[in-house]
Amino acid sequence: MKELMLTNKAVARGAYEAGVRVLSAYPGTPSTEIAENFVKFDGVYAEWAPNEKVALEVAAGAAVAGGRAMACMKHVGLNVAADPLFTAAYTGVNGGLVIVVADDPGMHSSQNEQDSRFYARSAHIPMLEPSDAQEAKDFVKLAYELSEQFDTPVLLRLTTRVAHSRSLVELCDPDDVKLRPYEKSVTKYTMMPSSAILRHRVVEERDVELANHVNGMDINRAEYNKKSNKIGVVCSGIVYQYVKEALPEASVYKVGTVYPLPIAEITKFANKVQQLYVIEELEPFIERQLKAAGIKCKGKDIFSLQGELSVLTIMEKFNRETPVPEPEKVPGRPPVMCAGCPHRGVFYVLNKLKLTVNGDIGCYTLGAQPPLSAVDTVLCMGASIGMAHGFKKATKGTSNNIAVIGDSTFIHSGITGLINAVYNRSGITLIILDNSTTGMTGHQQHPATGKNLKGEPAPAVLLDELCRACGVKEIDVVDAYDLAEVERVIKKDILSDEVSVIIAQRPCVLLDKSVKPLKTVSDCRNCGKCMKLGCPAIVRGADGVKIDPDQCTGCGICAQVCPFGAIKEGVRQ
Repeated sequence: MKELMLTNKAVARGAYEAGVRVLSAYPGTPSTEIAENFVKFDGVYAEWAPNEKVALEVAAGAAVAGGRAMACMKHVGLNVAADPLFTAAYTGVNGGLVIVVADDPGMHSSQNEQDSRFYARSAHIPMLEPSDAQEAKDFVKLAYELSEQFDTPVLLRLTTRVAHSRSLVELCDPDDVKLRPYEKSVTKYTMMPSSAILRHRVVEERDVELANHVNGMDINRAEYNKKSNKIGVVCSGIVYQYVKEALPEASVYKVGTVYPLPIAEITKFANKVQQLYVIEELEPFIERQLKAAGIKCKGKDIFSLQGELSVLTIMEKFNRETPVPEPEKVPGRPPVMCAGCPHRGVFYVLNKLKLTVNGDIGCYTLGAQPPLSAVDTVLCMGASIGMAHGFKKATKGTSNNIAVIGDSTFIHSGITGLINAVYNRSGITLIILDNSTTGMTGHQQHPATGKNLKGEPAPAVLLDELCRACGVKEIDVVDAYDLAEVERVIKKDILSDEVSVIIAQRPCVLLDKSVKPLKTVSDCRNCGKCMKLGCPAIVRGADGVKIDPDQCTGCGICAQVCPFGAIKEGVRQ
């Protein structure tokens, strides 16, 4: 039986067929759908972890216990999980352990274009990279075989275009994989220096074995053009699909194991073509290794280090005639907060007060966009609190700055920053934008929502009590839609010499199913004050402002900022 399947779903299917018992993940585009699909299978355990480090630690524990396990994350999440990753390479596994990492060339929903292939090389862990959904499912199963054969975690790398594409996938019955017996071994699993020194030697020996092994694997293959040997291309992942379409006359070496590379087989391939090219997105990862092995090739002297490749860009670089694309019929527009987003009013107030805002990763990052223009810094998950603390210390407490973080991001990596601020007598003010979900990745649960990955009731972390346990004495819980109250508590707290926390609560408007009266405009003075909210439901013309009834959620923020009382409640038709 075959099914047209999203690649992320195919990864989940591959895990199910491979007998995975435990999957732990943190939602992050473009990897989120893996966990969401895996949890639907019977007889498996899946969870949202507070962050990627915890997710990998959970998976590693399950693997050492003897069960096949998986951890899933996006590329920046692998940074968070790097600590257990590098040491898990030393300990090895018992049951198979696969870490799925989804890179984001082009930064569709990310703060950088990190190339996770370097983690494989640096941690001495094999990495597989599929080109479509069928391969993704097959590579997952192969990854578990490699993991158990070579006693190592295995990385499976996706990119956005692969993770979110669809192709036909053949469904198979799940393998009957038994729980492996756990045997205590201090020298293998307890990484104190005396044990780690011994295990490091094992890792280096394993590297050599894997380097020899990959040369005979079917997922690394040469596809020769029998009519011409003029051009040879080494590629992997989605780029393989592009190359096959853009350069039908080329011979292609398709790499399935991007680390370690099948150097011996690629050398044979290179000797059979007149000119060898390496076509890869982001860094010259494959190219550098080939050149280090003495294989002459061209790559980043032709292609950019930045952004995505495509069929058209490859054709252009090889001077092929390219089809003329049709002009875009829909004008481009930047992403904006949804109409009725509870974050909008908070950022309006912050902009009004002219505060420096240390922001964080989430929907609320859009608070940096005009007309709100309220966010000054965004670094990484949880960094808003540490950066705000740094601002205060650098300016000896005189900086007029404030930290803003979402509820899910606070749980992910903000708690330690808050503890640090309290411990070191910072005096920062932190606003937790609590919309009761992990919004930007598609409304996933987290430990403060009261539900787990399956949507079942779960113990909920109470953010105010958590902050109080961190040592915060001044805590205000406010309605994010109440602009006057939001402004009052911000003005109060920024004057304090101690750490203060404001929890601005309102559920994400896309989850709030209550129907509120829409807003209408009469006798508009066209002053433009409401336009400073940046609400997509508000449209301004020569004769004044109008509110789109199809977009208006009735949040009432606009009515609060109108100085003339021109915005009133209307009746939904």
